[in-house]
Amino acid sequence: MKRRELIKGIGLVAGALSISGSAMAAEPVAGTKKKRILRIAHITDIHMRPELNAPDRFRQCMKEIKKHKIDFFLNGGDTIFAADYGNITRDRVEAQWAIWNELRNELSAYEMHSCLGNHDMWWAAPDKQDAMYGKPHVVKQLNIPNRYYSFQKQGWHFIILDSNNSNAGSLDPEQRKWLEADLAALPKGTPVLCLSHYPILGVSTIMEGGNHTDSRYITDLFYTHKDKKITCLSGHIHLLDAAEYNGVHYYCNGALSGFWWEEGDKQSIGKGYYRETPPGYAILDLYEDGQVDNKYFEHRY
Repeated sequence: MKRRELIKGIGLVAGALSISGSAMAAEPVAGTKKKRILRIAHITDIHMRPELNAPDRFRQCMKEIKKHKIDFFLNGGDTIFAADYGNITRDRVEAQWAIWNELRNELSAYEMHSCLGNHDMWWAAPDKQDAMYGKPHVVKQLNIPNRYYSFQKQGWHFIILDSNNSNAGSLDPEQRKWLEADLAALPKGTPVLCLSHYPILGVSTIMEGGNHTDSRYITDLFYTHKDKKITCLSGHIHLLDAAEYNGVHYYCNGALSGFWWEEGDKQSIGKGYYRETPPGYAILDLYEDGQVDNKYFEHRY
């Protein structure tokens, strides 16, 4: 069962847009109060760059997010503007990561668990032995244990995937084997929050593309673990949507950078929007019984 609502004019900023959904295994008993375990900020597609005053606009967003009294951040990838194009120089990549590391240090009071985005890797290095080539350098810049990993918090299990493999938006064989074992090791009823850059399953990807190319494999795997309570988060397409399939809820939470910190184009319905989605972030409340409330907040920076 699922609840969705579109609310104008609420949130921490006047006029904020809040879209929320609640993923749950069963209806709560009348008169009972859900016990919240964690509150998380999901920021994705930051696309940090030196232009357009993006660093200071990011700082303003962080001030706003802190007012929600979150426990930690989930960063959904494309942390920097772009390193993946063939004409990107070493200096440009270093400059983008230097800004990010400065901003990240300013948030040192918070844990930040990140995944890799398709624009984060520098493939134009002179050779594969270059220290800045590919995924290992991004893992180092994001200060994460591996390109994919999992961790536990307050009875919740978090899975961070690497979507960036041979078929864009897919898991490689090594990661598939790991994911199968990771899920199999969880006790029945474990609540799981899975973070990927590409949407595993989405609605707006029908129009835009960008869905996981192996979504059938992943959704089939999730179905074999229907005894767990699984919710998935993603970004990549800069659009806001929610889907549900076989009891698993999928939230694609827009982009902090909106239209890459730019004004927009003729398809943008507002300043900084990508199509109909404003720049923003999501706040998630995670509950003891496996429920998730996912609310998206527009920012005006």
